[in-house]
Amino acid sequence: MLGPRALGRALLARQHLLERTTTTAAAMVEHLGGLQAQAAPQPPYLGLLARLDGFAPEALTELIESRRAVRIALQRGTIHLVTAEDCLTLRPLLQSVLDQGLRGAFGKLLVGLDLDALATEARALVEEEPRTFQRLGAELAATRPDRDPAALAQAARCLLPLVQVPPRGLWGRSGPAAHTTAEAWLGRPLDPAPSLDDLALRYLAAFGPATAADLQKWCGLSRLAPVLKRLAPQLVTFRDEQGRLLHDLPDAPRPDPDTPAPVRLLAPFDNLLLSHADRTRVLPEAYRPRVMTQNGIVLGSLLVDGLVAGSWQLAEERSGARSVTVHPFTPLTRADRLAARAEAERVLAFAGGEGAVRFEEAG
Repeated sequence: MLGPRALGRALLARQHLLERTTTTAAAMVEHLGGLQAQAAPQPPYLGLLARLDGFAPEALTELIESRRAVRIALQRGTIHLVTAEDCLTLRPLLQSVLDQGLRGAFGKLLVGLDLDALATEARALVEEEPRTFQRLGAELAATRPDRDPAALAQAARCLLPLVQVPPRGLWGRSGPAAHTTAEAWLGRPLDPAPSLDDLALRYLAAFGPATAADLQKWCGLSRLAPVLKRLAPQLVTFRDEQGRLLHDLPDAPRPDPDTPAPVRLLAPFDNLLLSHADRTRVLPEAYRPRVMTQNGIVLGSLLVDGLVAGSWQLAEERSGARSVTVHPFTPLTRADRLAARAEAERVLAFAGGEGAVRFEEAG
């Protein structure tokens, strides 16, 4: 049996949040199966900063500009930053997730539409020149005047593997969310035979031990229990305190539950908080509404002793200087406060210079 603390330490070890590593940004992006990148540009950069020693913004920017990493809708239908190879493999695996999202949001507006013709026209347009969804929707509606432009653009997003091209998502720069196809941008086709087995094994390497429901929560697919059952000869199993079956890789790290966990500032929208059906191994249920807001925002989180114990925000002042504001949910010990300040100062240095670190009153 593995209790919440044992599960939390295993997760933190695999996420390199117990001890930072000097591996490359590309290797970490691959290991994590991508970083949530719905909000541009902070989350992927800050997510890597929390995990990598010596990480500088240029390391990730260069990956994006050289087309070795891309931003594309994947897990849970949300934008993720992934390696080029994972883009080509994961996108076909997760097609049904996007299909479900499109039906739920725009299905009634697409009844009777020739989706094959729409996909063909949309592909020609975005491969001619990257387009925003607003422009793409308007151009598709020009030949379908009875259709909603936004629904047409979102249908194209589902039907085609659309990547966001830079400068969108680059640190310190800005640009519209313009899209082209992964095939055109990367010069390679999608993987014709992607493996659900490989997807499950990679999830366990970065997020295990985990239940089938956890795996499904991370990627958005359903009915994955048979995949884990098929992989059983390669796995070990445990139970949690509720008796749920946990699957894991035999040689994956499972530290002692009493292993010290350093204070960390977790990026906004970090998948550490989004990739399990039961998040209590790192996120106390009482604090979940305080970091996951009703409008879908996931705040940066303060980790103390391996658990979310507050929120934080990097902001730009009117003067142009940066600031980091830390909001503990409960009073911090002197040692934890000093550690949180050191992490905040590390973020400020990463963001380009000196700035202010502020602590709001706990509560």
